[in-house]
Amino acid sequence: MRQRLTHPIFTLAPAVISLLAIDALAQPSGLPRPPLSDQPVVVATADGPIRVVPVVTELSHPWGMAFLPNGDVLVTERAGQVRLIRDGVLDPMPIAGVPTVHAVRLSGLLDIALHPDFETNRFVYLTYTKNIQQEPLEVSTTLARGRLEGHAFVDMQDIFITETWPGNGGSASRITFGPDGYLYMTTGASNGLFAQEPGSVRGKILRLRDDGTPAPDNPFVGQPGYRAEIFSLGHRNQLGLAFNPVTGELWNSEMGPNGGDEVNIILPGRNYGWPLYSYGRTYEGPYVSNPPWAEGIELPWAHWMPGISPSGLSFYTGDQYFPSWNNSVFIGSVRVGQIQGTGHLSRVQFDENGNERRRELLLTTLGQRIRDVQQGPDGYLYLLTEENDAALLRLERADD
Repeated sequence: MRQRLTHPIFTLAPAVISLLAIDALAQPSGLPRPPLSDQPVVVATADGPIRVVPVVTELSHPWGMAFLPNGDVLVTERAGQVRLIRDGVLDPMPIAGVPTVHAVRLSGLLDIALHPDFETNRFVYLTYTKNIQQEPLEVSTTLARGRLEGHAFVDMQDIFITETWPGNGGSASRITFGPDGYLYMTTGASNGLFAQEPGSVRGKILRLRDDGTPAPDNPFVGQPGYRAEIFSLGHRNQLGLAFNPVTGELWNSEMGPNGGDEVNIILPGRNYGWPLYSYGRTYEGPYVSNPPWAEGIELPWAHWMPGISPSGLSFYTGDQYFPSWNNSVFIGSVRVGQIQGTGHLSRVQFDENGNERRRELLLTTLGQRIRDVQQGPDGYLYLLTEENDAALLRLERADD
């Protein structure tokens, strides 16, 4: 019989937990956020000025992006649309064939990724929140795969579905293919003990074949009580996932409850602590755990207190910017310390041994909520802002 874990933070009655969650959403009015200009804007950084170029605007709550071999960009919108950007122009017609999604807060149409052999098989992967049952409401994080043919996805099918949970609570998801050819998928679990339960795929990073089945050499394959898809466990809501192009390591960014946001280097079979261990506080105020670690629990590579609400994560390799940027990880931030109007792009510089050396807050004067960051095939960094009227931005050196 599988032993269920207990923790004092989760001994509250469900109604009390619900009230605390509602109270946590009551935020101060925050700082005024100036409208994003539709013209390039030059901003300062520690290494020199950069130019922020709006590629397109009028996106609605975008989540993820994928660069096609011909230079086009596919962007997911939370409400359930995939948009095409070609030559800096947003196609007014969404891509057809997208699954119906359940969209609210961190739920909806989420990430997008191309198969490594996309030019041959045309496979595109989507993660989304699926409405499994309406009354009472039950939803699930779902992985779907289809072929991009013309301006539509064809044969789009769900190839992996997590267990369901009730209500509108979101869990977010990111996907990326690794150098080994397998698909890595994050799932969230902000409440309950699912992230620690070996028989649940919630609160995990999963490693899958391209058809959604478990990779055959996953760390828990064949172990009784463990889902074979699990690559790592003990995660909360993961909104960033990328491979370090130099070391080949998998990194994630992860939201803590109230501070305690993390960047982790992901190792197979390791436990990252949530919800038993965290640097964050509960929404009531006390720390989740004291101390925030224990034997067998992986410490985060970096953490934030107060939190930055981290989102997309990317590395930079190239010569378009500054030499120090080559040893940096970039993390989108939605807000700092629960204060609206404080979104930015965080740059964390590290040395040749992977040790953190410097942190820099970029684009603070813009005050934009950053949902995703990726290096494009042209070597520039691209950002998605998170608004009803959002933009795809490109960063350039202003002194070029």
